[in-house]
Amino acid sequence: MQDIDQLDEQAIDQGHKETRMDRIRSIARHDLPASLVVFLVALPLSLGIAIASNAPVLAGLIAAVVGGIVVGAIGGSPLQVSGPAAGLTVVVADLISQFGWGVTCLITMAAGVLQVLLGLSRVARAALAISPVVVHAMLAGIGITIALQQAHVLLGGQSKSTAWHNLVGLPGQIIGAHRPGALLGVAVIVIMVGWRWVPARLRFIPGPLVAIVGVTIISVVFPFDVRRIQLNGSPLDALQLPDIPHGNWGAFAIGVITVALIASVESLLSAVSVDRMHHGPRTDFDRELIGQGTANAVSGAIGGLPITGVIVRSSTNVNAGAKTRASALLHGVWILLFTVPFAGLVEEIPTAALAGLLIVIGIQLLKPAHIETAMRHGDLAVYVVTAVSVIFLNLLHGVLIGLALAIALTGWRVIRARVEATPDGQGWHVLIEGPACTFLALPRLTRVLASVPAGSSVTVELSVNYLDHAAHQAISDWRRQFEATRGTVRIHGLFETGHLIRRHTTRLVEAERPEAAA
Repeated sequence: MQDIDQLDEQAIDQGHKETRMDRIRSIARHDLPASLVVFLVALPLSLGIAIASNAPVLAGLIAAVVGGIVVGAIGGSPLQVSGPAAGLTVVVADLISQFGWGVTCLITMAAGVLQVLLGLSRVARAALAISPVVVHAMLAGIGITIALQQAHVLLGGQSKSTAWHNLVGLPGQIIGAHRPGALLGVAVIVIMVGWRWVPARLRFIPGPLVAIVGVTIISVVFPFDVRRIQLNGSPLDALQLPDIPHGNWGAFAIGVITVALIASVESLLSAVSVDRMHHGPRTDFDRELIGQGTANAVSGAIGGLPITGVIVRSSTNVNAGAKTRASALLHGVWILLFTVPFAGLVEEIPTAALAGLLIVIGIQLLKPAHIETAMRHGDLAVYVVTAVSVIFLNLLHGVLIGLALAIALTGWRVIRARVEATPDGQGWHVLIEGPACTFLALPRLTRVLASVPAGSSVTVELSVNYLDHAAHQAISDWRRQFEATRGTVRIHGLFETGHLIRRHTTRLVEAERPEAAA
């Protein structure tokens, strides 16, 4: 008996060893190569996003390392990759101009703590209730803002304080463009846009990497006098503790809430999109929010940018064949291992080249598919108003205006009833259709009913879920008057009696007829 137990234990141990070995082989075969591809994409993106945010350049690399390692280790999305995101560049730039970099780090740290609390309270899925058209329009507005900012950098100038000033000043910037830098930036744009048409055997190489490396080599080999990235050390040299603000705590709190909500919504929506790209395990949203919050708390505490789940890196991760979260974790390790000894190579990259990269990324946030979806569902007004408000006001006000408009439009659709009358050969057909028919529909309802010729045979089709007292009374009054002129009325569908709604096909009940009352 003892020998049998020992054999069982040995078999279990052997099974564990095989499982562990299979896992290691899978990581080596799938996740390791995918992590290298994601690392090559993430490195230039992190640098560019830091520059677009007016933050220290190394803050982008710190956030990339923390996002990869921390979220990769404890997050709830198996294949999502996190790091500094283009969706927060406008917010971070505003916070830096208002508070300075040290306080912005504290805001990032506090936003991370708030995200962890939201994840622990298990309300992560509530963020998905925000209208997707508002989120898509927000990203489009951010993308256009980034493109306008970086167009000035590409042309050799400095981005202005607002999108309006960037737009107005663009013609003058074009006239006075620094041509060598502009040439390099345009070359990056051309390579990134054209990379989708390269042969399939070369497409596994990331387009951003080819564009940045190729243009950087050209700028070094040929005598291009252009501005280049200045790191002032390695990521380890850029580590710093956050600063405490001196007053203005109300604005500080708004900044914390803004960063936490936008980072949470963007990460969760990105995770939903990533789940649709593969057939593996689905995202645990609460755990993912805890992982994102922990990463932001760590990143803010050591001088990094805010972190979100990033769809560009995540889609690259999936397409590169990743199977587990090990790929996201390893990509953070590669960024750390590369930038510590090779920071000098990064400093050879022209700023105009990164500007070209960011312009493409910004334009890619404006997706034609999202505009088509908004048009198809009648939400184009919400999309346009939100995007324009984000561009010319600010991100928070733009999102609030978009949400208010989306709620108002939804309410209008709920209470608005379609009412029309058409001849049907043997009489008239009146259609009352919509989620509800209320007092707000009375002007159109009474006008359409009055247009039906007296003495006709009328079928009223009620295709509504709710009929309030005012609408019910209007239909009843019209029916009494109509039948008094020897017309006939039949009602199909829902008809309210007292506080109940019941489905039936009937003439007006006898008690409601004028002759019955007499």
